[in-house]
Amino acid sequence: MSQTPQYKRILLKLSGEALKSYESDLDIDPLIVEKIAREVKSVRDMGVEVGIVIGGGNIFRGLSAHARGMDRVAADHMGMLATMINSLALQDFLEKSGMPTRVMSAVKLDSMAEPFIRRRAMTHLEKGRVVIFGAGTGNPYFTTDTAAALRATEIGADVILKGTKVDGIYSADPMTHPEAIRYDVVSYEDALSKNLRIMDATAFTLCRENHIPIVVFKLLEPGNLKRLLTGENIGTTVKGEVK
Repeated sequence: MSQTPQYKRILLKLSGEALKSYESDLDIDPLIVEKIAREVKSVRDMGVEVGIVIGGGNIFRGLSAHARGMDRVAADHMGMLATMINSLALQDFLEKSGMPTRVMSAVKLDSMAEPFIRRRAMTHLEKGRVVIFGAGTGNPYFTTDTAAALRATEIGADVILKGTKVDGIYSADPMTHPEAIRYDVVSYEDALSKNLRIMDATAFTLCRENHIPIVVFKLLEPGNLKRLLTGENIGTTVKGEVK
């Protein structure tokens, strides 16, 4: 298999739950964050430019709080701060692994992160720095999936890689439906018609309209990220027409 990366610039989308330990009560497990840092380093060392968007659901989920009676805008603002906590934690481990990293925030947090400025983000990427985009889009009512699609479009990413706990997209939940079929490739249209719930509708529409493929893969399988970028059939790809 070729060691030449298939993509020059990627946007890695992580859920906040990706950092959470299920063996203890840690919302941010240092061992898991270290594993993610190793995966990122493996592709950055190949010359791939890496942007990252991470959710905050391990700490606070705005939509759930709203459902329990909290004002939606206040809840979403708290969720944005949760993404910043995760972003700073990830930055720490990336830099300990020898990767220069910048956190860019969609809301003003000057003592902790740079403001998101598209041209500055592009410069960081071109200089080999990993860029973590925190605080979502900076607006309530939008998910971090939408933030990932938006940032990927703005920085000209070749692909969005959505790291999950499963090895791709299935016709049904494989945990409860052992007969579920895993797709290797699926079109945007089929994903919508089959209601596969890859991303929320706003994020998915942004990707489709800007021709950005989405690859859903198992994040914490050691070496998966590098194998994916060197052309191995890892996960499920969502793109335009599928022949």
